[in-house]
This record gives sequence, structure tokens and C-alpha cells, in this order.
Amino acid sequence: MYTQEMLDSIKKVEATRSSRIGVEPRRMDADEKDNLLREFHPDYIVSQFTELKMGPNKGEKVPLELAAALQAHSRIKASDVDLSNPDYDVDVLVIGGGGAGSSAAIMAHEGGANVMIVTKLRHGDANTMMAEGGIQAADKPNDSPAIHYLDAMGGGHFKNVPELLEKLVCEGPDAVKWLNDLGVLFDKEPDGTMITTHGGGTSRKRMHAAKDYTGAEIMRVLRDEVINRGIPVVDFTSAVEIILDENGKAAGAVLMNMETHDLLVAKAKTVIIATGGAGRMHYQGFPTSNHYGATADGLVLAYRVGAPLLYAYTLQYHPTGVAYPSQIYGALVTEKVRSIGAMLVNSEGEAFMHPLETRDVAAASIIRECKARHKGVDIPGGGYGIWLDTPMIEMIHGEGTIEKRIPAMLRMYLKYDIDMRKVPILIYPTLHYQNGGIKIAADGMSDVENLYVAGEAVGGIHGENRLMGNSLLDVIVFGRNAGVSAAAKAKKTTVGALTLDHIAKFDKELADAGIVTDKVSPILLPRYTHGNPRYEAK
Repeated sequence: MYTQEMLDSIKKVEATRSSRIGVEPRRMDADEKDNLLREFHPDYIVSQFTELKMGPNKGEKVPLELAAALQAHSRIKASDVDLSNPDYDVDVLVIGGGGAGSSAAIMAHEGGANVMIVTKLRHGDANTMMAEGGIQAADKPNDSPAIHYLDAMGGGHFKNVPELLEKLVCEGPDAVKWLNDLGVLFDKEPDGTMITTHGGGTSRKRMHAAKDYTGAEIMRVLRDEVINRGIPVVDFTSAVEIILDENGKAAGAVLMNMETHDLLVAKAKTVIIATGGAGRMHYQGFPTSNHYGATADGLVLAYRVGAPLLYAYTLQYHPTGVAYPSQIYGALVTEKVRSIGAMLVNSEGEAFMHPLETRDVAAASIIRECKARHKGVDIPGGGYGIWLDTPMIEMIHGEGTIEKRIPAMLRMYLKYDIDMRKVPILIYPTLHYQNGGIKIAADGMSDVENLYVAGEAVGGIHGENRLMGNSLLDVIVFGRNAGVSAAAKAKKTTVGALTLDHIAKFDKELADAGIVTDKVSPILLPRYTHGNPRYEAK
């Protein structure tokens, strides 16, 4: 499957392998990391960002693609729907059917609420399903939430919102216990002790995993729990506007059937946005590890009703996305591959960075190696990659380790006649995670009353860079949190007259800001074309 040039480079990798085992490159100091990020990380490319001209975050910079979606017209007019006769009337409306939405719905139901999930694709079609490496929780004797807090705060460039990060780490152990009790099959020793490993930027082994399909295993169990509780799920139906009541409180959503485009009205006492990330916006033309529906819908919906965003300028480019073969270009190669021994190596067989630097530093290092040092491996059709030396894993831990610890990854590559037990694999950064999102308080509510947010649509938990395993954790911690809070608030809420007046107000604000656009949002689904750039989201 590899070209002759790749095979020649592999010989150099093999020649240095034995000398690299047990000898990791030193970690960079703070100044080195800062300089590296400023020069090579995509978040620092000034030309790829613009200032918002209107809305609650006016004057702040965001990616060009996100600005176009935030400063676009609604897909509908207020006159398109009859708010006086809702199709659904519930206590808690959950928008999104991934891990955060499912956790929220379960806990809202536990709190006695009449809850409904509406999801753009199918229940479980979400980034949660695609998460591989594990979920962090400080539940071992040599660890603590305080140590976890320090790791995450440092990894987030000290921009994490303290009260959100505190909730994440302090409720982490209980979140993992909750999942375990629900039936998630975490990796365990014969005596039942949880197996934990390191992740990039962690000072303790606190990564709990289910092989290398942890997110899929968590999603399996959460879906079953939703079904067992009889919580209704409306599939293939997307929220296209938040409905407010006459008092400015969130009171439901306008829904669109993805097949027929029919519009429906869902009235609710509280609303939870759990719409996930933005990878399918393909910022700066990067490939993505995200599922098909990840188009920043929640950010658009919240922004249009006046909820501010936080850190919308920062994205996470996972350092190890598939660079070759092209059929799986951009797919995630879990950080777990590095945590169990594989090393990043350039075309000359040189290990150029510590394998467990934080994700932003690792991604910038790989980009530097390819673009500035010209030590990447050329990919047929254009582009380049760096070797992830997977055969090291079995040299360190013994034959059979890869099949036991990362079986899904092994199978993915074997489909293309690449045996990662015998040859290294080619990787390059892929657009992976939306670090920024909607601003929330500790109870999960946005600045718009009765509008809650959970999961990747939240901003502030991870600061400007997320550590591995903290996303699956925040999906559970803040999903449960939003469900509990929204159910409690619903009991005290009386919904006023429903209104979509904000649509006309938003259009006026666009005009007053001098913004002329034919774009409508939320985008809902990406559109792929054969031209350049490779991807186009519309």
C-alpha cells in the first residue's frame, strides 16, 4: 500500500527504532511552546480570522467560516410557523442526541421532567460515538481532583473558567462510576481494578478506556438507558431557531424535518443545547475527525437569541489524524497509540518531540516538521505526513498488545493492507474539537434564561486547549448537570406567549452593521465539492 518513497523512509525509521526505545525526547519549556504555537498553530494565523460586527460578541475575533454562519440570516421567517399550536409540549427539550444530550435527558427524566430529545441525524450520531482513547477521572490513590485541575488548567493555557473546571474534575470520579454502574465495559484488571493510562499533558495515569472505542461503548450504554426509560427521541429533525417567550426566556425551538423540510414547533419550559462541535466547517481547509453533522449549529442558535460565546477563536487540531491512505484521510488516530508507546518520527527516522506533549504543541510540532524543516513524507496527490511508529508498541509491551489495546485502529488500517504491528502509519493534524462555545454558568445555563448548554457546544471548560479524555468527561459531567438544573428550573417555570421576534431584530442588526449576505444558518450539513478548497460548508 505504501509508495517506494514511503518504504525508503520506513527503512530509516526502522534503523533508529531500537535506539529510541526508552529514550524520549525532552519536553519543551514554556517559552519554546509559546514560540512554537505562535509560529505554526492554525489558531495564530491572523488572516484566517475576522472580527464580529454585531451580536453579543461584537468586536471579538472568530474563524472566517464561523463568522459567516453567525452573521447570516435565519432559515425561516416568523410567519413560517404557527406558534399558537405547538406540535410538541414538554418540560425539557434536549437538542442533540450525543453523549451530552443523552446524559442530560436521563438526568432530567430522573428529576421527574417530561423530556424529549430531538436530533439532526440518528440518536448516537455524534462525536461521542467517535471518541476513542478514554475518559479522564482522578480516582486512583496517587491522584486527586486538585492534580487533575492543575493538569487541565496548564493544558488550557490558564484560560479555563475556574468554576467550570472545578466542577469537571471534582465530579469526574462519580461520572465514571455512574457510567460503570450503567454498564460501560471499561478495561479492568482481573480483580476488577480499572486500568488507567497517561494522556498528553497528564501527570498521573487517569485515562479510563474501553479498548480504543470508549466513546462508542459509552454511547451504547447511554442510548440503551434512554430507550429503557422511554424517553422520546425525534430523529432526523434539526432545530433551526430557538423560541423565546414574551419575557425573553427560552421556551422551545422550531424544528425542521431533514427529509421533508417541514417545520414543527416544540414548546418547552427549558431548553438544553447539546449540538456538539464544528469540525465539518473545515476551518482553514483542514480535514476533520468529526461526524457528519458537526456544523456549529448550537453556537448559531444561541447567538441569534443573544447568548454570548466564549473563546470561539480557538479550535483543537488533533495531532494524529490519518494522512494516508486517502480513503480515511482525517480520521482520528487516538492519542492512546502514543500513550502506550508509539513515537512521532520524521522522514529521516528522527524523534522530534516528546510523544505526550499537549495536543496544540504536538500539532504545531508536526506542522513545523513538515513545513519548515521539510522532513515530512510526501503523500500521493499532495500533502505530507509524519510517521507514528506503531511497531514500537509491541517491542515494548510484547506481541499481541496492539490487537488487545487498540483493536479498532488495527482493523481500520488492515482494511487498506497496512499492518500497524509491522509498519508505522502516516499522520497529520486533523480538525478535532471546538475549544470555544457558548458561555455558561456553573449550573449550565447560558446568559439567556432557561437556555442550558452541555458538551462540546460549551465554551470555557477547557480554556484554549483541551487535554485528552476531558471531552468525554465534560459530556457526562455537564450533560448530567444541565439535565438536573433544567428539570428543577422547569418545575418553577411558567411559559409566556411564544415569539420569534428576535429573527427580525437580528436581521435589523445585520443591516445596521452593514452586513450584506445571502447566507442562511444554521448550516445543518456540509456540502462536498471537487473543486478547491477541498471542502465547502453551506
